[in-house]
Amino acid sequence: MLWGTFSRATLGPVVVVEQTTKAANNLNIFADQLYPYMAFVFPTGNGIFQQDNAPCHKARIVLEWFEEHTDEFHLMSWPPNSPDINPMEHIWDVMEQQLRAQTPPCPNISTLRDRCLDICYNLSPIMYQKLVTSMARRFAVGSKDKGGATSY
Repeated sequence: MLWGTFSRATLGPVVVVEQTTKAANNLNIFADQLYPYMAFVFPTGNGIFQQDNAPCHKARIVLEWFEEHTDEFHLMSWPPNSPDINPMEHIWDVMEQQLRAQTPPCPNISTLRDRCLDICYNLSPIMYQKLVTSMARRFAVGSKDKGGATSY
């Protein structure tokens, strides 16, 4: 599995996650990857981090960690049951399309990992800009539909 983040300006770290997605594992990624990225991209503390409502994202210890770091960046409130408006899902979809178009198919997990990272790090910055620009619209649609399916 991959964990990743991006801003309007740049792709953030993309992390190969080899363990299960539990709250404690997410905390390690947040401390080791997210925190330095947010500090670099948003040095004045005005960054907003968005994550969906997966149970490992909403665990008490995770929410407490974000609360402890409110001076550095903020956690965006996310509508319930709205994974289709998460802009990172668009990036994963593009990656999947590009992987499926490659021949020959990945012969092993190591090649798959390498190809995923290569695709991710070669995505156009215009994609991040468009996705960030679409956030207000995505959020409005997701809130209006109360977590139902959207056009995203």
